[in-house]
Formats: sequence, structure tokens, C-alpha cells
Amino acid sequence: MNEYVYHGDKLTDPKYKKQPCKAVRKNGKCIRGKNSNMLVEFTGGDKVVIMARTLRKIRNQN
Repeated sequence: MNEYVYHGDKLTDPKYKKQPCKAVRKNGKCIRGKNSNMLVEFTGGDKVVIMARTLRKIRNQN
């Protein structure tokens, strides 16, 4: 599962900044828009469309 940290920008709702999230998948692929937006789900269950460039992938801690 792809896990990310959402960094956000100055217009971002403060409850989402620096929060972990997971990519929402359909048929095994991440749901992406033509303008590089991405659908993600936060730990509270909120599904939000955000700019993909503001995401940072969490590396495995192995």
C-alpha cells in the first residue's frame, strides 16, 4: 500500500497538514486526475482530492 505524508501549502486545512495518508486504489491503480491530483484517504477516514506534488512517500523502515 502506498503511504504518504501530506505537506500541504498555505491554503491547506490545518487538520491535514503533516498527516499520513494512503492512496485510494481502483483496479490496483492509484486514482489520479489529468492535472496530477490524487485521491487519498487520511487515518480518520476522510477521502480528499489533493495535489500530488505536495505528497512525500514514506520509506519502509526495514
